[in-house]
Amino acid sequence: MTTPSSPARLIVLRGNSASGKSSVATGLRERYGRGIALVRQDVIRREVLRERDIPGGANIGLIDLTVRHALAHGFHTVLEGMLYVAHYGEMLAALLADHPGRTHCYYLDVPFEETLARHATKPIADEVTEHQLREWYRPLDVLPGDVETVVPAASPLEATVERVLRESGLSDVSRSTVG
Repeated sequence: MTTPSSPARLIVLRGNSASGKSSVATGLRERYGRGIALVRQDVIRREVLRERDIPGGANIGLIDLTVRHALAHGFHTVLEGMLYVAHYGEMLAALLADHPGRTHCYYLDVPFEETLARHATKPIADEVTEHQLREWYRPLDVLPGDVETVVPAASPLEATVERVLRESGLSDVSRSTVG
């Protein structure tokens, strides 16, 4: 568990499909070890609820509850997903406002052509079409209030993971014994 001197951190990773969110989240967990909860929008929305991404969808509240629960139990928490501002902005703003610990938000900014190239290497490449990717793509869909750090496509995965660890202070926090 985290200690009073190192309360749980909240890290939000957002961006378009194939921007590297899941890879960064996985890299954070691999580098940090136990004590990080990964809350993946796609898992909750598509796998748990099998719901389309719609305004007011049930997944929004479940994501919120899951993140809050993990934080309340001392887990540093990484929330990752496209998390469109139009659908998730209000929930994200409330999470950021309510979390008493350190919070760090990142938007992985990848141009559409790079999204296509990266998508072609994913296991779901045959299931998701270019047309669908175009429909989902939102250029620079950042949260209001200048709360996100925009990470350019040119930032290598390992450098992005290291940056998030350093800026969030997780590289300096003693490892948890959770789970």
